[in-house]
Amino acid sequence: MFKKILIANRGEIALRVIRTCKEMGIKTVAVYSSADADSLHVRFADEAVKIGPPSSLESYLSIPKIMAAVEITNADAIHPGYGFLSENADFAEVTEEYGVKFIGPSAKMIRQMGDKITAKETMIKAKVPVIPGSDGLLKDVKSGIALAKEIGYPVILKATAGGGGKGMRVVWSDDEFEEQWDSARQEAKASFTNDGIYMEKFIEEPRHIEFQIIGDQFGKVVHLSERDCSIQRRHQKLVEECPSPFMTKKLRKEMGEAAIKAGEAINYEGVGTVEFLVDKHKNFYFMEMNTRIQVEHPVTEEVIDHDLIKEQIKVAAGEPLSGKNYIPTLHAIECRINAEDPFNDFRPNPGNISSFHSPKGHGVRVDTHVYAGYTVPPYYDSMIAKLICKAQTREECILKMRRALDEFIVEGIKTTIPFHKALMRDEKFLAGKFDTSFLDTFELKDPNAEA
Repeated sequence: MFKKILIANRGEIALRVIRTCKEMGIKTVAVYSSADADSLHVRFADEAVKIGPPSSLESYLSIPKIMAAVEITNADAIHPGYGFLSENADFAEVTEEYGVKFIGPSAKMIRQMGDKITAKETMIKAKVPVIPGSDGLLKDVKSGIALAKEIGYPVILKATAGGGGKGMRVVWSDDEFEEQWDSARQEAKASFTNDGIYMEKFIEEPRHIEFQIIGDQFGKVVHLSERDCSIQRRHQKLVEECPSPFMTKKLRKEMGEAAIKAGEAINYEGVGTVEFLVDKHKNFYFMEMNTRIQVEHPVTEEVIDHDLIKEQIKVAAGEPLSGKNYIPTLHAIECRINAEDPFNDFRPNPGNISSFHSPKGHGVRVDTHVYAGYTVPPYYDSMIAKLICKAQTREECILKMRRALDEFIVEGIKTTIPFHKALMRDEKFLAGKFDTSFLDTFELKDPNAEA
């Protein structure tokens, strides 16, 4: 087992990893930018190394600075968390060259799944259902239009190096193809320095359902059931739950088997998530694979009663998996609490938190790195907490979430708590009748706005 793990991340995920490491008797090293000097992950780690100014490029995304921190602290493993360098194959490669264990898949596995074209080809070979689309990158507008006619509109243009909804455009007809093509390429180039675009059939009324998998170094891969992540805005998840209200036993079996095939196709090591789009007829299609721990991993932890970070570390240390595929018997829902103004198009709202009270009680969990007096910096992701509730049924879980949200007090900044309160009383959500376009028609009324 590792003696000392450096967490190459910040905020709640860094604190989350530190807690598990302490329970496993493993020393921890926090890295931080000058903007995060007062963050709890810095306070609770055994050691902390300042790695640069607030800019991510000069701190959390700087491989040389992180490796320098590894060297001076003699850490023998790195946990990348999520975001930042967690799916950076070059980073995984460098750690291997240094003789330091990257807690996650190999650089080769990350590259196989990181490029969407390669990932799709890999899934086709593994006989995992994929969305009809282009074989590789589109050459030009003319060939794109020809293929769109063959597949049938609507289609979606996607950046091959994409993520977070960047470089994606839906096209409904020949007339608008060229305009959307130019727009997608420009955004892709600006975001990823790569303007490669591919095309897929646009799935109408899609559910975003993902399967949590874990694989060991001996070729065994299991799945830990699904999470429904369909409540999202601008392709960013806001609410996740397990089990999905859309799921059936037959569909879970088929999707679970497909997720395992995906992992086995690349001899996957570590925790990962296979993401699918599922249409209203319950046809499912591989979308992408996240080769890291995910923000919403507590949803799965609550229904299986296992620490996924601990499992991740054990697998990285060479221990074999002892578990098997999991069928949920409880229900869990996670609400992401972001420092955003839900009444103003979810605009980020960093600043000082003057008062903070998190809810408690049976079946209520809050993962956060903030506290009263903490200043949310403007430089990073706006998520400040995750509220997770679990209960015997979905109905009970929603009632518990309502109570917990009413207890959640954050003053000094605007948060997404009012949005979640409204969502937990929405008739369509209560009935489980939603897809990824749900927020396009969801109306959130500001009680303080003038009539």
